[in-house]
This record gives sequence, structure tokens and C-alpha cells, in this order.
Amino acid sequence: MSKSFFEKNKTLIIVSVVVLVILAMIVGMYNNFVTLDQNINGKWSLVENDYQRQADLIPNFVSTVSNQVGVETTFVKDVIGARTAYATAQSQYQKDLAGQQMNSGINAVVNAVAEDYPELLASEGYTALRDELAGSQNRITKSRKDYIDAIQAYNTATKKFPANVFANMFGFVEKEYYEATAELTTPVLGDGVLPQ
Repeated sequence: MSKSFFEKNKTLIIVSVVVLVILAMIVGMYNNFVTLDQNINGKWSLVENDYQRQADLIPNFVSTVSNQVGVETTFVKDVIGARTAYATAQSQYQKDLAGQQMNSGINAVVNAVAEDYPELLASEGYTALRDELAGSQNRITKSRKDYIDAIQAYNTATKKFPANVFANMFGFVEKEYYEATAELTTPVLGDGVLPQ
């Protein structure tokens, strides 16, 4: 009695199926790491887009404040400096630091205006710009949270077994989480004295 093809090649077929399953798992894991990595890049792009939107609003905001208050305050210089630092930043860390410095400066002037410049509070142009900047800051906060969540999903995937073995093999290493920095300073709205 002659043996069927399967019976003759049983071991070869089983080994081939196991190899194909393992290859499919490896390809799936690799593609998952690529997807998670690209998701992080996309989320950071949204953070940058929101920071850029804020940076684009600053010249009008600074102009409105300076025209209404009648002085170029320390705030104006600090916020313009942070905006310039953002525009020239080379790394994500530098961009995020400058972006947070812009937020800090804007918050300082909004708080000072509420206390010391009631005529500016009554200005429709100031109010509209303040609201636009508040919206930008809310979007930045949301985008940064989404970015951190994307890093968490990626890092979790690279640490789970057996994916961690392949992650290291393919060069997918743990990414650093965003960390708050102590380098931020809060500018203060000027004292009404024109700079010399």
C-alpha cells in the first residue's frame, strides 16, 4: 500500500506550518511596532501644530496688549523670546520647553490684565485673542496627553513577552515620557515704565 503525500511528508509539512506561523507572528509584531511608532510621530506633529497655532497668535496678542497698555512690558519681551525660541528649536524637548514658556507668558499677562488693566479687559480685540489663545492652550494640553498615551501604548508593546524579544531585535527601544521641567519661568507684566 502506497503512502499518501501527507503521510510521506508529514514532518516537512508540520515544520513548514510552524515556520510560517512564526514568520506571520514576527511580521505582525514588526508591523505593530511600526504602527505604534508612527502613531507617536503623528501625535507629536499635532502637538507642534497646536504650538504653532499659538505662536501665530502671539504677534497680534502682543500688539493688542502693547497698544492698549501703552508700554512694551517685560511680558512682551519674554513671550516674543519664547516664540523665537520655539521657531528656532531643533529638538522635541526644546520645542516643548519653548511652547510651555509661551503658555506661561500668556497666562501671566492674562492674570495681570484681569487685575491691573480693566480698560484692556473691555477691549473686544483683546478678549477675542485671549479666547483664541485659551483655546490653543486647551488643544495643546489635549495633544500632549494624546502624545503621552501613544508613548505608553508603544512602551507597553515593547515590554510584553514575546514581543519584547523582537522589539529589541528590530531596534524598537523604549521611548521617554514627557517630563515636566523646572526650567520654566513665569514672566511678569511690566510696571508701566517704558524700557530705556
